[in-house]
Amino acid sequence: MKDGLIHLEDYMHFLRIERQLADNTLISYKKDLIEYLNSVLETQRIHNLDLVERQHIIVHIRKLKEEGKSARTIARHISSIRSFHQFLLREKVTTTDPTIHLEQPQLEQKLPNFLSVEELTILLNNIDVSKPQGKRDLAMFELMYASGMRISECLHLDLEDLHLTMGFVRVFGKGGKERIIPLGGAAIRACQSYIEEARPKLLKPTERTDAIFVNQRGKRLTRQGIWKLLNKHAMNAGIQKEITPHVLRHSFATHLIENGADLRAVQEMLGHSDISTTQIYTHVSKTRLKEVYKQFHPRA
Repeated sequence: MKDGLIHLEDYMHFLRIERQLADNTLISYKKDLIEYLNSVLETQRIHNLDLVERQHIIVHIRKLKEEGKSARTIARHISSIRSFHQFLLREKVTTTDPTIHLEQPQLEQKLPNFLSVEELTILLNNIDVSKPQGKRDLAMFELMYASGMRISECLHLDLEDLHLTMGFVRVFGKGGKERIIPLGGAAIRACQSYIEEARPKLLKPTERTDAIFVNQRGKRLTRQGIWKLLNKHAMNAGIQKEITPHVLRHSFATHLIENGADLRAVQEMLGHSDISTTQIYTHVSKTRLKEVYKQFHPRA
């Protein structure tokens, strides 16, 4: 097990430095692989990683199923194990790859939740901007919907990342990858109003921060803070759907695809490394078309 952990650390170093994966992804990979190494090296008593065969991995996968792990979790485990063995083969630690004919479980494609244009309009129009906090919230949610950025990307935005005159925002996504996203007029106006009129009132004389979005103590907003604010405004607007910051991202992509946007352009703006991830929104659009057809066609 000791040698296995050494190779695992080398692999994690490779993912961190060469692939520049996000911390959360690295934590998931490491957790999966420690569980895997324990299974093959300790439980199944395979003392050398070069002796691991497909059947040993299947025993581990079967155990995960018996523990009630979901198909999605098992698929992630298999992906972690396959990538690890490919690394070992490349580094000449092993001479074979036992994952070559390993099959992924069939995943049920879950369509993302999103808000309609009408629901988003109601949500944003119901935010009371008479107070600094309201101006901040409107600017934040207009910006998230206008750009499709992740909540983590929004949290880490600094003043230098927002270029309102030129109409774009600079975002650092997973693995620190930079992307430039254009902004519409509504987001630009809301952000301008917040930065000029409201943000100075939220800052404390003793606190200095470059963060765009700050709380009442003048500190950078937290993930939990944004969730609470969004839920509060959704409730005030009478929106019954379960709503999270990611719903704004899904709404951004869905509305672009519904209105004929190029899939590659949407992929670029969302920061997806693989276009297959973006293609989920074409399914959402088709589902929406079917609903509209059933609702309005007289012979549907």
